Amino acid sequence: MSFPGSGLAKGLAVTLRTMTKRSVTAQYPDVQPDLPPRTRGVIGLFEENCTVCMLCARECPDWCIYIDSHKETVPPAAPGGRERSRNVLDRFAIDFALCMYCGICIEVCPFDALFWSPEFEYAETDIRELTHERDKLREWMWTVPEPPALDPNAEEPKEIAAARKAADKLAAQQAAEAEDRAGAEASTQDQDQDRQRPETPGEGT
Repeated sequence: MSFPGSGLAKGLAVTLRTMTKRSVTAQYPDVQPDLPPRTRGVIGLFEENCTVCMLCARECPDWCIYIDSHKETVPPAAPGGRERSRNVLDRFAIDFALCMYCGICIEVCPFDALFWSPEFEYAETDIRELTHERDKLREWMWTVPEPPALDPNAEEPKEIAAARKAADKLAAQQAAEAEDRAGAEASTQDQDQDRQRPETPGEGT
């Protein structure tokens, strides 16, 4: 049960606590702000990972992602193989005048081609200049912070475990082949030495 004027008393208490604290002024732009690592500034593009699957453009609620591509024929990797076709990225642009920074495009990308960058200084005097092409998005990619370290007791990611298993298997196979080659070379040298050894009197009788 609250007594009359309790709301006013609480409000005055907040005012008094605030009055006793020293005001802090951010000296921007002379002093850059210390942004948290997961700041949603702009979206960086890692172009090498993009397969032009169009998932980001289709799932964007604002339809602010523009992608153009064409198909190229890739020659067979081995003689007698079949030619393949692959998508080649021609244009990747994001209209930040429409973007609402929901992060859906980053979440749905199956190949890790889009990342959040903490960059935020990209204001323009003309709204049409807020549509940034892939060259600018690639520049922002290099400002993406490194992911936080995993817990020391955490399970290793499946992708890294699979890659390490394949690398260990390949290394063991190469080591076995090198050992076989060394054994074959040693056997050949022994045979050559036996052929070059001079016969002693009475040998072979």
